[in-house]
Amino acid sequence: MSYREFARVYDQLQADVDYKARTEYLVKLFEKYDRLPTLLLDVACGTGGFSFTFAEKGVEVIGADPSPEMLGVAREKFAAAGKEILLLCQSAEELDLYGTVDGAVCCLDSLNHIVDEEELKRSVARISLFLEKDRLFIFDVNTMYKHKEVLSGNTFAVESDDVFCVWRNSECDEDGTVDISLDFFLQDEDGRYERSFEDFSERAYSDTFLKECITEAGLEVVAVLGDMSFDAPNAHEERVIYVTRRV
Repeated sequence: MSYREFARVYDQLQADVDYKARTEYLVKLFEKYDRLPTLLLDVACGTGGFSFTFAEKGVEVIGADPSPEMLGVAREKFAAAGKEILLLCQSAEELDLYGTVDGAVCCLDSLNHIVDEEELKRSVARISLFLEKDRLFIFDVNTMYKHKEVLSGNTFAVESDDVFCVWRNSECDEDGTVDISLDFFLQDEDGRYERSFEDFSERAYSDTFLKECITEAGLEVVAVLGDMSFDAPNAHEERVIYVTRRV
């Protein structure tokens, strides 16, 4: 996925995401199972929604994302707010920091965008490599239930003030992969609509495989939780939270 066009409209299409509430939840998880990080790695930070809200809490943040277009939007956002956040154009698999961090997050099903099992293992291992011993890496993933029962074969429309997006999903493959096509219309200054396209895939992984990735990366599972919950996920959970610790 190029993200070139998607970056222009990402924040508008994600307007229903309450970054502050989700950051508060993540903060509670850090405090419950360890402590609030002083230097946080935000993997696949996109346009910087979580990087920004953690920085507002006084946490020093490093944001990493493979899309220069997404990072460009993030830089503009931070500059307008007078905030300085280090942004690196790196995928999780290619992560290369100057030192370690004492906390890491990867939010909004970003790991589902990695559809190759070995790449996912390398990505989690790379994040673990730069995490201090006993510190937490918290991530969320879309579930197999969501891919098979919610996304599979369905089409959704997302609309904001000046963007209209048609989100089409293929039938879910046996391995949990859904091919996604975005067809969106962006209104310009003259009131006319410009049409753009993005295609990408997401893959849902089993709990067994994710725990295998976590263990091989030198991490241990601390908790597996329902979305925005402190309880175990139910059978119809669409997003699951993994709290892991570097051992």
